Parts: sequence; C-alpha cells; structure tokens
Amino acid sequence: MKEYKKIRILGTSDLYFVYKLLKVMRNPKTKFDGKEFAKKGEDYLFNYVDKNLGGVDESRRNFLKGLVFGVAAATVIGIIPGLRVLVPPVQSVTGFPKTILLTASGTPLKASQIPVNSPITMVFEYPLSGEPNFLINLGDASGKPVEIPPTTVTIPQTGKTYQFPGGVGPNKSIVAYSAVCQHLGCTPPYIHFYPPQYTTPSQVTAAEPNELSAAALIAARSAHIPAVIHCDCHGSTYDPYHGASVLTGPTVRPLPAVILEWDSSNDYLYALGAVGVATYPEGSNGVPSQDPREDLDESQFGSPVGTSSKISEINTFGSS
Repeated sequence: MKEYKKIRILGTSDLYFVYKLLKVMRNPKTKFDGKEFAKKGEDYLFNYVDKNLGGVDESRRNFLKGLVFGVAAATVIGIIPGLRVLVPPVQSVTGFPKTILLTASGTPLKASQIPVNSPITMVFEYPLSGEPNFLINLGDASGKPVEIPPTTVTIPQTGKTYQFPGGVGPNKSIVAYSAVCQHLGCTPPYIHFYPPQYTTPSQVTAAEPNELSAAALIAARSAHIPAVIHCDCHGSTYDPYHGASVLTGPTVRPLPAVILEWDSSNDYLYALGAVGVATYPEGSNGVPSQDPREDLDESQFGSPVGTSSKISEINTFGSS
C-alpha cells in the first residue's frame, strides 16, 4: 500500500509567526537577503529569525525547515498559498480613536472586575489590529491595589524623557503597555507580567516562557517593586509601576504606554492614545514625538481597531 507523507496543518500560532516573519522581511531595516540565503540556506534563515524575532526553539526550527524552499522562492510574501488573504493590509490612522475595552464575550469590561496582580495575561489590540498591549491591575505584595502616580520616564537609548500619565480606575492602579518587547519585538507569551508571587528566586530556574533572570530579580529588589514585566527571549525587564521604564537590558527603550480613561459612572475603560517611543520596530528611533500620532505613519501592523477592542487572556503560569 502506498504511503503518504504527513502534512503539518498550520495552527494559529504558526500563521501569526509567519505574519511577523513577513513583516520584518518587508522592513527595509531588517530586509531578508535572498542572496545570502541562497548561499547559506537554513543557517541564514535560523540566524535571521533569531536576530529579528527572538529565540528559535526546536519546534520553531522544524517549522522553519519546512519553509526553506518556500522562502527561497518567495522571500517577501507567498510563503504559503493564500497568505495574502490571511495577512491584513497595513494601514495607518490619522489620530488615535477612543476605543472601549470589551471582554472576550463582547460586553464592556469593568475596571473593578480586573483582578489585582493577576497571573493571567490580559491583552488587547490598539490602535491597530495585530498591535498587542497589556492591561494590568497593579498591586503590592499582599495583593492590595496600588495607586500608580504620573512619572517621568527616561529612554536609555537617547537620554530623553516623557511623561507617563499614571494609573486609572477606582484605585488608579490599572495601566496598559505595549506587549511588544522593545529589544527585538518578542510578544506574549514570551514577554508578560510577573506578579509578586512569581517575582521570586524560584522563577530563575523556571521553564520558558516563565523564566525570570537573576538580574531581573535583583533589579526589582533594588527598585523596591514587587512585580515586573519580563521578556524570556533575551532577558529585558520593565518596571510596570513607573511607566514600564527599563530595569534590565538588552532593551534600551521602555515599553510604549497606552493612555487609558476610566468612566466612573459605568466602570468602563477606554483607550485614548499612546505615549513614549514608537512601537518596535518602526518609528522615531527612540525619540518620542510631541504628537504620538506621527508614529503611526510608519506602522507595520494591520488596520485600525475602531471604537472597540476585545480582551484576550493568556495563562502562561498554568493552573496555578
């Protein structure tokens, strides 16, 4: 009986990975070199992905091997049939929309219902589709909400500063930051919030994507903060209590912050805009513009989200 080779069916994570790969391949700053690929084959591809998209584990390496011939033929687009339909068109917006945050079921998210120090990563897209942002209700080590005041954030890359407006909600403890690491653009689950119960020495030996570097733990203790945002790709760490400022490298850019508004009459949350550096990898090279809308002109994400954006949840810490 004739045997047929098994064909791998692409899942959502595969398609999103290909989508990100195509974006960096199109980007003049990270353009894929077809000639080098022709000479070096999969070694060039592995190094290219590791440099521009983060680490390449065994599963991703096997997936890339299956794309080698397709990449050689297409380089920029068309890795798999019908991909042009799957990748949303790149657009910009002339101004930040006022976008209400919704639950996964489509009902308005209420600020008072967001758990404090939750290990569940809450993410919403804004202002463009494919542009993820964290939504976090910050607390102290005992789990009580902490008021997050406005603060001046310094960009190590340039030495320039900008103002983070602080938290919102009934306790002024809710913040939102870009979920795209400013080092090489890694996204959840590899970058996520580590609540106090996970900003501990035990996480130094945890498996990815929950490994916390010793440098991150020391930096958190030195900054007197109980929790951090940490990227497991290369170890960048951010301070969510002070505008997602840089705690440890290799990043030299803070996470951009989404400006939130809380309507006390109904407990709803809205995204109004963004401050800080442009979202990796495009924009103003670390220099925040006076009008953050300018950064959208070079966006490599999808279409505007409009007046509403749904929250999705990622449980990186498992059942705990």
